[in-house]
Amino acid sequence: MTDGMKVRFAEFHKGREFVPGDGDTGADIVLIGEAPGKKEIAEGRPFVGKAGKNLDEFLSAVGIERNRVYITNAVKFRPVKVSLKGTVSNRTPSRDEIFAERDLLMDEVREIGPSFVVTLGNTPLRSWLGDMRACIGDMHGRPYDTYGGMILFPLYHPASIIYNRALKDTYKEDLRVLAGLIKDARR
Repeated sequence: MTDGMKVRFAEFHKGREFVPGDGDTGADIVLIGEAPGKKEIAEGRPFVGKAGKNLDEFLSAVGIERNRVYITNAVKFRPVKVSLKGTVSNRTPSRDEIFAERDLLMDEVREIGPSFVVTLGNTPLRSWLGDMRACIGDMHGRPYDTYGGMILFPLYHPASIIYNRALKDTYKEDLRVLAGLIKDARR
């Protein structure tokens, strides 16, 4: 991400903690997650918590090196909810939050100029498509032509494997398909 984009994000978030994208700014693959969690805010990088460990494992399994991709989030700040006891936890970004940050996300990805945009879960899929009805369960594991000749490839969010171990085989198969597409594109 250029310094100009970082300034735009900082201005947009007006002092609120946010996590910019990270990785190879010349990458052929951009991964888009939902929003940073507590650990990501603390470290200032996307996907460094448990979901990040799953993502690293799956990327490695299909021969994609993390340092060769660019990783960002549809929403750059941590959306939280506070329980009656005062416990702070992550929550899914609202429609308004998703669409408030959509133009910045689109500009960020266009700046990188990848061949593949991989959305991780419903939130980034909905943001990328501009459609709150899009559903990862209906679209995962298949390529779609999208803006500027980029190929959209929706995947389940790596955290979904933490909560639903039955998705692990589906996730691995989807990654295998993605790896094949990437290999074919590089020929």
